[in-house]
Amino acid sequence: MTIVLGPGVREAMLAAAARAGRHEACGLLLGHGTCVETAVATANVAQDPARHFEIDPAALIGAHRLARSGAGPQVLGYFHSHPNGIAAPSATDAASAAHDGRVWAIVAGDAITCWHDGSDGFEPLSYRVCQG
Repeated sequence: MTIVLGPGVREAMLAAAARAGRHEACGLLLGHGTCVETAVATANVAQDPARHFEIDPAALIGAHRLARSGAGPQVLGYFHSHPNGIAAPSATDAASAAHDGRVWAIVAGDAITCWHDGSDGFEPLSYRVCQG
């Protein structure tokens, strides 16, 4: 499966990672089907945001409510950054994953990789960027 990142999505994730600095940035990937239409940065409410991420529950619940009501896009997945690591799932990511079939995008420097969080763990996904 190939994920399509809509206009500005890649840039939004890179900007969120840059703003977070030494902390892990995180957020939601919203869209329909296999097309991520927007990446929405959220607060990282983890106890140790320099080593972990936890998406603000209020933002996550709000996005799911909007999607269920038909007033917003679907929550296709999540993104976070690895400020001092590589753009691949860490052992911490694997331990905290829900295995719910959603997409995870991981940002490290200028690199972004996408992953399917399946029942057997993370599997790499290819992606392409749509310019409009």
